[in-house]
Amino acid sequence: MNNNDERYMQEALREARQAGAEGEVPIGGVVVCGGRIIARAHNLTERLTDVTAHAEMQLIGMAADFLGGKYLNDCTLYVTVEPCPMCAAALAWAQLGRLVYGAADPKRGYTLFSPSLLHPRTEVTADVLASDCSALMTEFFKKQR
Repeated sequence: MNNNDERYMQEALREARQAGAEGEVPIGGVVVCGGRIIARAHNLTERLTDVTAHAEMQLIGMAADFLGGKYLNDCTLYVTVEPCPMCAAALAWAQLGRLVYGAADPKRGYTLFSPSLLHPRTEVTADVLASDCSALMTEFFKKQR
């Protein structure tokens, strides 16, 4: 973990809170490249009625558009919850340089199914502000019941 991980995860949490306020599962993220945020997004599966509209999928497209290329090898993606296998595979295709996530997802996280799903050069840092990220999910699902 570097000095900026918590700062950028706070930005991801802002996105996650926005998702929750919109009735989406509260997962959010940002992509950082060259020391600045180049993309920010949250889940849009309900709004878009698209099961693939996860925060990570939104971020990959936004960051690639910003950079003018499909590879994110010089970027770090911060996301509040461990990516699912679909998102991890997409991050592998994007050749993400670094993944930082908050809360683990013991039911649908990529590490449960295929820990080596990411690109071999992608560095992973887990558990950054994990309790804050986890609490956001727990509160959201309590309200749903």
